[in-house]
Amino acid sequence: MALSRRGGTGLVHVDGHTDFRHPGNSDKCASVAGEDLAAAVGLHWPAVADIDGLGPYFDRQRVVHIGHREDDEEATEARATLGLVISAASAIEKTPDEVGSATRDVASAGYWLQIDVDVLDASIMPAVDSPDPGGLNTSQLTALLAQLAPGAIGASVTVFDPDLDPDGRYARLVTDVLLRGLSELGKDL
Repeated sequence: MALSRRGGTGLVHVDGHTDFRHPGNSDKCASVAGEDLAAAVGLHWPAVADIDGLGPYFDRQRVVHIGHREDDEEATEARATLGLVISAASAIEKTPDEVGSATRDVASAGYWLQIDVDVLDASIMPAVDSPDPGGLNTSQLTALLAQLAPGAIGASVTVFDPDLDPDGRYARLVTDVLLRGLSELGKDL
């Protein structure tokens, strides 16, 4: 909402899922965690997508999603609606510089960077509520974040579940990726 008040802010959504479920494409809307990107661009109930009359929070054409798996049910609609949508497989095939450049072309400088750690492959990061195979490895995510961080005005990190990490090994892994990947956050602004 604060970014909506500011105006003109892009969004880069790095997530293992498009989170593009909404009342227009599903009767199962009940968990904003699977619906947050749709809500951010105004495709949800007004109580979620238009708080204080500020929706949509981001201009759809300045929104980039990176990292969903090929079987994501809402990927086709996200591609038709958002400025740029890149699957995990495509992000892995391209260089981090190519993905970063394409992202900056759409989101422009001064975007918000949202990172959901389930973008990592389930074999690397099982301490999330929806672990799936086919995601990025830690080196790929670190390199991608290093490309994206300099143009971001801020970042948020979600979905890590400490209850699924009793010895703290996955928390240390996420912390390492974030420290290295976001070390130059906002540098280019």
